[in-house]
Amino acid sequence: MFTGLASAAGKPKVITFGKPMTVKLFLGPTEDKTMDMKVRGLYVDGALKEFTTGETHDITDRLFVARKAYRLNDNLPEDTKSPHWKWQRGAWLLVDRTNAHITTIKLPEFDPFYSSVSWYRDYAAYCGISDNGETLYAVVAQIGRKKAVLRKELGPASQADSPDADCDAPQWERSPSKVTFFPKKYPKASYTVFGHATDIATDSNDDE
Repeated sequence: MFTGLASAAGKPKVITFGKPMTVKLFLGPTEDKTMDMKVRGLYVDGALKEFTTGETHDITDRLFVARKAYRLNDNLPEDTKSPHWKWQRGAWLLVDRTNAHITTIKLPEFDPFYSSVSWYRDYAAYCGISDNGETLYAVVAQIGRKKAVLRKELGPASQADSPDADCDAPQWERSPSKVTFFPKKYPKASYTVFGHATDIATDSNDDE
């Protein structure tokens, strides 16, 4: 009996993804606009654990990240009919392949609607939004660190209806590690990343 229990406890977990399906993401304050979003289930040993959207990124041969998607009940308290589910984009998830442990990554100033994350190693680069929705930041965060490696104010946020209204996805380079941000209303900016710190890139281009 004990041998059987030990064998079951040591059996590796099997992580799989389901087939992508297209759903509607509602936009704007009145949510009168929609855009298509592809989601797929994240399964552990055949059991659905989360829905995800977008591409995954391998941090190591053991860890990878995926962006969460979920359904939110839009019913008011006085509504008596069945729940009215609306799809939303959520935070990023860190998944351990060895034990199938899934944790939510806390990224400073990350906005589930506006922020588009570009990953390099264990660094996440994105345009963040202040809690009051008024200020736009260039942010580089590292998994395992509560404080951002880079947090640079860019200017007022547009608060527009489109997810990519303020910034295109940042771009990474290596040797040395450098990330470039592309705000829609402000000049692009590049920063080099040294371990746990960043500095403004010293390229010869005047616009960086």
